[in-house]
Amino acid sequence: MTSNTLPSRSIRTYRGVAAVALAATTALLAGCSSSNDSKSDPLSDSKASGDTVVVGANNFAESNLIADIYGEALKAKGVKVTYKPNIGSRETTYGLLKNGSISVLPEYNGALLAYLDPKAAPKTVEETTSAIEAKLDSKLTLLNPAAAQDKDTVTLNAATAAKYHLTEKSSIADLKSIAKDLVIGASPEFQTRQQGLVGLKSVYGLEFKSFKALDAGGALTQAALKKNAVQAGDIFSTDPTITKEKFVVLQDPQNLFGFENVQPLVYKSALNQTATDALNAVSAKLDTATLLDLDTQVQSGNKDPLDVAQAWLKKVGLSS
Repeated sequence: MTSNTLPSRSIRTYRGVAAVALAATTALLAGCSSSNDSKSDPLSDSKASGDTVVVGANNFAESNLIADIYGEALKAKGVKVTYKPNIGSRETTYGLLKNGSISVLPEYNGALLAYLDPKAAPKTVEETTSAIEAKLDSKLTLLNPAAAQDKDTVTLNAATAAKYHLTEKSSIADLKSIAKDLVIGASPEFQTRQQGLVGLKSVYGLEFKSFKALDAGGALTQAALKKNAVQAGDIFSTDPTITKEKFVVLQDPQNLFGFENVQPLVYKSALNQTATDALNAVSAKLDTATLLDLDTQVQSGNKDPLDVAQAWLKKVGLSS
C-alpha cells in the first residue's frame, strides 16, 4: 500500500459502488437468511447480554458471507451468537465495535489501515497488522489474517491471455513487452494513482497503448473486457465475473496493490480463548481462491449465504 493514495477497496468501500443492484440484492438475502432467530437491529448500540458474541457485517455481499462463516464457526464451538448484518460504512462499524455493540467484524487489513492511518506504507502483511494495532482503540484487537484477499488486480480477458500465452501464474511484469498493444480500463482515478497507471509504470515498467476511463471494478469494466473494448482491466480479486468469463488475473509479486487480507477485528473482552481459536482456525483455511468460489456460489449461483458458509465449514472440518 502506498502512502499517498487511498486503496480502491476503500473508495468502493462497500461492494455496492461496483455493482449496486447485485450487491444490494445479495446483501439483503444474506441479512434475511443468516440465523433469522438471532438477528438484531444493525444500527442498535445495545450490548449483547452475558456471553453472547455479536457478529457484524458491512452492507455488501462478501462481508455478510464472511460474517456467516465467522458466526457459524463460533456456534460449532458452543459460543452463543447473534448477528448484525448490513450495517454500513466503516465509520459506523468502528464506532459500534469501540462501544462493544459488535464483538466481531470481518475486516480487510489494508482498507482498515488506510482508515486509521492513511500515510502508512507497510511492506508485509505482518507490518500491516502491526501498523493497525498501533492505531486501534485499546478495547479492540485483530486476530490472525487469512490468506484470502479482495484487492485490485490487473486482469486480462480470455482472448488476450490466450493470444499472449498468459495464465493465472503469469505476472504483471510479463506485460512489459506487450503493454504497448493493450488498452487498459479502470476507474478515472486509476490513471493518476500509484496503485494504478503511475505504479504500473514505475514498478513494472508498463506503458499501455491507451487508458479507458470506466468504473471501479464494476459492470462497465467487466463489459469492456468481455467485449474486448479493453484487453486489461482493474477487477477485484474475488469478483465472480472472473470465473464466469474466464478472465485471467495476473500475479502482483511487487505488491503494488498492497494488502487486503480478510482479518477479524474484535472487541477484546467479548471473546474467550475458545472463540478466538475458532476464528483463527477460519483464517487458517480461507484463501483467495476459496473466497472467490464462495462469493460465486452466493452472487452468481443465488445460494443462501448461510448454507454456503455451513457447507464450507463442514468441508474443512470446522463445523460441529
